[in-house]
Amino acid sequence: MELQNEILEDLSPEAQRIAEKVYSDQRISDEDCHYLYEKGDLSFAGTLANYIREKKHGDKTYFNRNFHVEPTNVCIYSCSFCSYSRLIKARDQGWEYSHDEIMEIIRKYDDQPVTEVHIVGGVLPQYDVSFYERLFREIKQHRPDLHVKALTPVEYHYIFKKEKISYEEGMRRMKEAGLDSMPGGGAEIFHPEVRAQIAGDKCTGDQWLRIHEIWHELGGRSNATMLYGHIEKAEHRVDHLRQLRMLQDKSQGFQTFIPLKFRNKDNEMSHLAEVSVIEDLKNYAISRIYLDNFDHIKAYWPMIGRTVAQLSLAFGVDDLDGTIDDTTKIYSMAGSEEQNPSLSTAQLVKLIRAVNRTPVERDTLYNVVNDFSEEDFEDDGFRGYIDLPVVNQ
Repeated sequence: MELQNEILEDLSPEAQRIAEKVYSDQRISDEDCHYLYEKGDLSFAGTLANYIREKKHGDKTYFNRNFHVEPTNVCIYSCSFCSYSRLIKARDQGWEYSHDEIMEIIRKYDDQPVTEVHIVGGVLPQYDVSFYERLFREIKQHRPDLHVKALTPVEYHYIFKKEKISYEEGMRRMKEAGLDSMPGGGAEIFHPEVRAQIAGDKCTGDQWLRIHEIWHELGGRSNATMLYGHIEKAEHRVDHLRQLRMLQDKSQGFQTFIPLKFRNKDNEMSHLAEVSVIEDLKNYAISRIYLDNFDHIKAYWPMIGRTVAQLSLAFGVDDLDGTIDDTTKIYSMAGSEEQNPSLSTAQLVKLIRAVNRTPVERDTLYNVVNDFSEEDFEDDGFRGYIDLPVVNQ
């Protein structure tokens, strides 16, 4: 309390009001959030975010073991920020996996202690409702304990429209086929003023939110993202966070929020400069402060690099995703800090421990798989522990 009083004494009236709200467990307003983006000091936002982070999770920092399957990088949509997909007219530059090829990838992990398969990719007509129903069922038949986290509302919106079924029927069929949870991709920026310019062909922000809401009503859990650092302004970020917080108040189905940094390599927005590390950390901190009803804030370390990921753990972040291998191409193709990223479990644990946090291996639903306390960890590896690669958000 003494430290809190010292901090409050040196603040502007606006900042003091925000700090008092945080320390008394009151929700900050949209105006407060906008102030933090436009006028808030990084150290101030970081102090508040770290207070919330440690109140929720102490020193724990989560990661998981999963693998990522991208059925295709060919897509009917053309998003200005995307360096990953190839249009149908250039499909010879991409890949399109068949059902059997995807199952072959999944079987390669049979002897590995992974807990989740993450499936997301481009949108093409052959990847329809029946394709994914068959795929999810076969994955579950092959390995019942493997958590299937798959497809964004962008993909679901397309395949349900093509099938001429409602979102409600479509999500019910996905659940019955074996879908366990949804990733957070495709959110980009909800505000139509920005979305029309960077991803105008895809589902709207309202449609993205509605599909997640229906999934939550079915008892499912999901993640949420925001693509930041391009043409959006502070008011667009606040609007995006506001809509997520409102839905979470209603459904309580979101687990994790993941800010995703725009990278400018080989896309239609390459003329834009990328935002600074200061802006990255500030965005993590403000997200943690504003999204009071989200349990977790995740930093995707291959996108921002290992050093910034470590720093983020003092700015509200409590999850670093997992140990990544080169089966994940989306961000490396966009110019992420880590090209062909890979960290062993031992390296990831060291990275977390280097900033005095406690590494905790989780499953998709944040059940603890392994709590790597000091006595379990040695510099040269783990006693009796097999180290294997894992991927993606």
